[in-house]
Amino acid sequence: MTDAFLPVAVAAAREAGALLRERFGRPHDVRLKGAVDLVTEADTGAEALIAARLRAAFPDHRLLGEEGARGAEGGGSGAVSPYGWVVDPLDGTTNYAHGFPHFAVSIALERDGAPLVGVVYDPIRDELFAAASGAGATLNGGPIRVSATDRPIAAMLATGFAYDLAERGAQAVVWRSLLDRVQSIRQTGSAALNLAYVAAGRLDGYWERPLRPWDMAAGALLVTEAGGRVTDPAGGPFDPYGDGALATNGPLHASLLAAIAGTGG
Repeated sequence: MTDAFLPVAVAAAREAGALLRERFGRPHDVRLKGAVDLVTEADTGAEALIAARLRAAFPDHRLLGEEGARGAEGGGSGAVSPYGWVVDPLDGTTNYAHGFPHFAVSIALERDGAPLVGVVYDPIRDELFAAASGAGATLNGGPIRVSATDRPIAAMLATGFAYDLAERGAQAVVWRSLLDRVQSIRQTGSAALNLAYVAAGRLDGYWERPLRPWDMAAGALLVTEAGGRVTDPAGGPFDPYGDGALATNGPLHASLLAAIAGTGG
């Protein structure tokens, strides 16, 4: 069944990415959803494009978009599709609004909560990461694998900080606890690309809480299909509708989980 879904997701991601690339570097209509949580006209335009493509191809599927796009919810029949699309039309809006060229389109499909398809597209680098359950993960059509790093001191990690400023202090405690245990830590501003980079072996691990489904659903599948491991930040089963993720190459998972747990993060 993924053969019917992945091409549609890839085409929608590329089309939305072209829209973002064309508008990148121009003045934007920027609105605030929170104290430091931005949305631009590019977010809403890209989401409208993706939603239209998905609704046209799969009119009975559920749809959850960051900027409010929704799909079928059962209608008069009361029947709800087991398939649900989860879309972030522009992951890295703050980067985008500032002209910082690190952002992506993220599209995932789940069936009853289990990820089936994941696509993360970086339109600036023209890098398309894709995965289908049981079929592996690719970058521009070539297979990718997680890294083999097995010592934290040799690891490059990534994380992010919450839009809720009150949560950043606790997040900084986790960051500080790892600073002298690992080679480096990056804060890139795009959860989807962090996960894609773990899948491609560019990063050895990534953790963040809180996250939303559209931040992590596609990227988490990339990691697992590339041979890595994804759990919630406490080590429990990953849930695309949960509140965060710890993604690693596998060998580093236990040590990073212990370090995060030791801070209460």
